[in-house]
Amino acid sequence: MKILVFGLGALGSVYSCLLKRAGHRVSGIDIPAVASRIGRQGVQIQGIWGEHQAYLDQVAASVDQLADRDFDLIIVTVKAYQTAAVSQVLKSCIKDNTYVLLAQNGYGNYEAASEYIAADRLILGRVIFGAVTLEPGISQVTVIADDVLLGHPHQLIDEDRLQQLADVFCEAGIPTRVSPNIMELIWAKIIYNSALNPLGAILEVPYGKLAEMEWSRQLMDQIINEIFAVLKALEQPTPWKDGEAYRSSFYRQMVPSTAAHRASMLQDIQRGRKTEIEALNGAVVRLGERLGVETPVNRVITSLLQCKETLGSIKAG
Repeated sequence: MKILVFGLGALGSVYSCLLKRAGHRVSGIDIPAVASRIGRQGVQIQGIWGEHQAYLDQVAASVDQLADRDFDLIIVTVKAYQTAAVSQVLKSCIKDNTYVLLAQNGYGNYEAASEYIAADRLILGRVIFGAVTLEPGISQVTVIADDVLLGHPHQLIDEDRLQQLADVFCEAGIPTRVSPNIMELIWAKIIYNSALNPLGAILEVPYGKLAEMEWSRQLMDQIINEIFAVLKALEQPTPWKDGEAYRSSFYRQMVPSTAAHRASMLQDIQRGRKTEIEALNGAVVRLGERLGVETPVNRVITSLLQCKETLGSIKAG
């Protein structure tokens, strides 16, 4: 396959490296400094999936710099707040045979991308393996909680086609399967991230500590309750019947398995980068406003994180 990976950070480096090693023609796009380094040194991965290195067929800082723009698959791994801008740029690369996989966090990526790309070309991915950037183009895979899931929120793509893509990823070493209920699983990840990531960043403690402290536990309970109230109004099912059932799994299974993990939002703040709070708790607030559901705790958490984000950018500057 001819594949473009848009965003060569932690996740994009893993996908581009393993897909290239599996024999596909792989191109990549990132900011000039990262693209230049990867063009010279290739992409590398370390960690639980072994050590691998590959040199991509094309590496560029923009779509305009690509000599070949005919792709079977485009994998978008940028932050959620960049989805609309990237989708607008990618319009020139979408052919009759091209699919676009949105392998991102948060809510609203499909909606933002579909403003510029036909809905039956878009695939949603729920990615739940962890990777960190050691250096530009060098990524370490640290953990995998479940297979990557592929699907379409309105079943506009044939399941056989989705399965073909899942097989491509599996053969490259990225466990992947197809889900007919992709939004249920994406929301499951949104709930988890919304409860833990911003509080972990604000308080600068690992996830396990948040569950140990009475006050942070109460805040997480309220974040979760508000999200389930929004989901009820949205008529969006999840694998749990209500917030109480979710909290049982959350504290007994999810948090203990990631107790030592530190929030990716904190890493973004420490590097002076914008976080994805607007695609998580911020999205819950906006949906609540639209549906007439009060979300006061998610609103305060969003504002506090944005304050911390602003202070982080001042320090980095």
